[in-house]
Amino acid sequence: MMRLISLILALSISSCGLLLPINVEEAEDLNIERTPERLIRGEYLVKHVAGCADCHSRRDWSLVNAPAIESTFGAGGEVFNEEMGMPGTIYSPNITPAALGDWTDGELVRAITSGVSKDGTPLFPVMPYPNYSRLSREDIFSIVTYIRTLEPIENELPKRKLNFPLNLIVRTIPKQAAFGILPYTSDAIAYGKYLITAAGCADCHTPMEKGRPIQGMEYAGGYGMGMPSGGIAYSANLTPHETGLKAWTREGFIQRFKALDTEEARHITLKEGQINTVMPWTYYASMRAEDLGAIYDYLRSIPAVDNTVIKHPEL
Repeated sequence: MMRLISLILALSISSCGLLLPINVEEAEDLNIERTPERLIRGEYLVKHVAGCADCHSRRDWSLVNAPAIESTFGAGGEVFNEEMGMPGTIYSPNITPAALGDWTDGELVRAITSGVSKDGTPLFPVMPYPNYSRLSREDIFSIVTYIRTLEPIENELPKRKLNFPLNLIVRTIPKQAAFGILPYTSDAIAYGKYLITAAGCADCHTPMEKGRPIQGMEYAGGYGMGMPSGGIAYSANLTPHETGLKAWTREGFIQRFKALDTEEARHITLKEGQINTVMPWTYYASMRAEDLGAIYDYLRSIPAVDNTVIKHPEL
């Protein structure tokens, strides 16, 4: 009898999960015009700002900074699991035309900005759709335009496995997109905030408690992630405190990225015992210098937080 009651209870919980609402409307009926300007802008955002190429490709964890393997560009398959702090096992999906060929433009825009797949499946927010929902519609249209041009790669992937109760709660997370406005580059702080939102820097550089960012600790670092190649890396403090970026100059900040904008930097073998980083340095390194400078300007404008971070405490 007890086993029967347990089975009924389990089925009831599962059914409730399927009925939990998703606060997102049907996909728009869109037919985005493929212009050269959108293609250029979309490639820049996908490859160097928004991190799409970083997550939706397989990364080579035997190399420093784990650059994406070019032959897997956009094909997905990168694993995010409990060792990395995830509530289960999640595989980045294939975003090449081989997988998205039957998606409408509206369905792609909805997935990118509201976190709902073509079939209504809610995306787990390791995909930073809450950030992308704050980008301009035009930038999202540019991303869709570029994604449509990727080389089709067939890559069948396992389904994600979210732990209870996240496997139910995930249906309540997506929200209808509230698009933002691309600021003028002359407003460096606002423009920097826009870019750092697109890049999702706060997601890794804000410590969490019970899966939620700790209020007042935005960009203060200290979020630990297990590396597939071994060890745990803790994110740096990006606030203008002495324990963060106070001593950094604008030029020094830009150069820290630009020093890795070389082919040699993308092929450095990880040494034995060396702990890698999830930070995709070699992709952000190709961001325009003025955009990196705007991000620095924004980071100098946020509250300074005293938070000393030891990036690799076990060493």
